[in-house]
Amino acid sequence: MNYAAAMSIIARALVAIVALIHVYIAVLEMALWTSRGPEVFDTFPADLFEQTTEMAFNQGAYNGVLAAGLFWSIFIGDRDWQRNVATFFLLAVAAMGVVGALTINASPLFAQTIPASLALLAVYLTKRPERVTTTRFG
Repeated sequence: MNYAAAMSIIARALVAIVALIHVYIAVLEMALWTSRGPEVFDTFPADLFEQTTEMAFNQGAYNGVLAAGLFWSIFIGDRDWQRNVATFFLLAVAAMGVVGALTINASPLFAQTIPASLALLAVYLTKRPERVTTTRFG
C-alpha cells in the first residue's frame, strides 16, 4: 500500500471516529438525557435534566447533523468535494468543542476539538491525485 492510499484510509477512519462520537452525543442528548445523561454530564445539575429534555433534544439534533455530514463526506466520490465537505464539518466540530470548553469545562475540547483537529490534519495530509490536463489543438 502506498502513502496516498494509507493516508486516505487513516483520514476516513478518523472522520468516521469523529462522526461516531457525535452519534453517541446525539443519542445521549435525544434519547437518554434523563436516564444516562446525569452520569455523563455530571457537571450539569441533576435536578435540571427533566426540565431540559427539549433543549437537550435540540442539541442532539445538531450533533446528529454534524455526524451525518461527516459520514456523508466519507462517501463522496469527488476528492475535492470530499475534502471540502469534511473540512467544513470538522471545523464546525472543532469550533463547537472550543465554545464548549470556554462556556462549560475542558471536556468538549478533548471529546470534540482534538479528534476533529487530528482528522482534519489527516484529511490534508492525504495526497491529492495529480490533475490530468489536456490540450486541445484545432
